[in-house]
Amino acid sequence: MATVHDFTVETPKGKKVSLTDFEGKVMVIVNTATKCGLAPQFDGLEKLHQQYKDKGLVVLGFPCNQFMNQEPVSNDQMTEACKVNFGVTFPLFAKIKVNGSDAHPLYKHLKDQQKGMLGQGIKWNFTKFLIDQKGNVIKRYSPNTSPEAMEEDIKRLLEA
Repeated sequence: MATVHDFTVETPKGKKVSLTDFEGKVMVIVNTATKCGLAPQFDGLEKLHQQYKDKGLVVLGFPCNQFMNQEPVSNDQMTEACKVNFGVTFPLFAKIKVNGSDAHPLYKHLKDQQKGMLGQGIKWNFTKFLIDQKGNVIKRYSPNTSPEAMEEDIKRLLEA
């Protein structure tokens, strides 16, 4: 059975990255948008990343412009905005599609493994997925779930 580690993604500069690079780490995968009303969640995601990165957590951000044009800028501008406006140091990747027939294969897999309240699609920016050290999708969190609300689940996985 496929795991998250079976997928390849691109950096904002177009470099291919295999998610096997994150084997052995707990991951939070999140679709982001700098112009979204939920963008203050960048702060909570960064706090989790800083607090637990030395214990084996990595947050991976995947910008998406599929929801009301809330990530309209280039990959370079998006990366800069995340660093300057939100202090983001966790890895950000090139903009992707999370819904539709041309959704990124990683997101097709995530949605297949953990369906949401309204079915398989991603409802909005800042839908979050928790991945264990072996690349299994453990839990899906709604856009409105704060990063802080995920902390106990993250700690449990890190201690497993």
